Amino acid sequence: MKLSVVIPAYNERQTIAACLARVAAALPDVPKEIIVVDDCSRDGTRAWLENNVRDLAAENCSVDVNAQGDLVLGDGPIAQLRIRVLFHAQNTGKGGALQTGLRAVGGDVVVIQDADLEYDPEDWGEMYHLIAGKRVADVVYGSRFYGRPHRALYFHHYLANRLISFLFNAMYDQTLSDIEVCYKMFTREVLDTLRITANDFGFEVQFSAQVARARRWRIYEMGISYYGRTYLEGKKINWKDGVKALWYLLKYRFE
Repeated sequence: MKLSVVIPAYNERQTIAACLARVAAALPDVPKEIIVVDDCSRDGTRAWLENNVRDLAAENCSVDVNAQGDLVLGDGPIAQLRIRVLFHAQNTGKGGALQTGLRAVGGDVVVIQDADLEYDPEDWGEMYHLIAGKRVADVVYGSRFYGRPHRALYFHHYLANRLISFLFNAMYDQTLSDIEVCYKMFTREVLDTLRITANDFGFEVQFSAQVARARRWRIYEMGISYYGRTYLEGKKINWKDGVKALWYLLKYRFE
């Protein structure tokens, strides 16, 4: 089963190369397409993507980052790989970038990956196995609260995340511990039912609301690692997004 990886990117010049190398190396035996959506970056991310991976296809390769910070291909274990880049003329937000990426998906299984290094693609193995191996899941959420390495950062982020997840579970009759997590893996059939309109971080709530309200998908959750960033290191989400998420919980419950 082909895996589609959708990566929204905005001002991630310092991490995008390493991110793509790690994403390419994950699940090396699984054919992968990586769709990067540059959301009108202004820090050199766009130029780097244009020079390195506007449309790259390879088989039986490895992907590394050289001393100049560019991607290089070599002989290696990656069975089949294609990287495509889509460019936004103006900044739309994470949800807007994901809408563009999801419309371009051609795989059987889809996973969302941030362009930073907060999440580790090596965690996909067990998630993918639940969908494509055991075939017991249609949607698999990662959770940063299940005992894997988790960088200790901001208490108000932790509290807001747990509150949003608690209220989501109460309103949508679920038991998820981390609906704001980036890592959501799901089948093509699930993707075809989604009608995402949120352009900002409201994507996380709207996606979860539509999946939960469908009452037909088998939803799983499993622990993942989390190497979070501080604001000085490039963290973008803020308290305003948390307040909006509370409104989205209500809005999408009756959408």
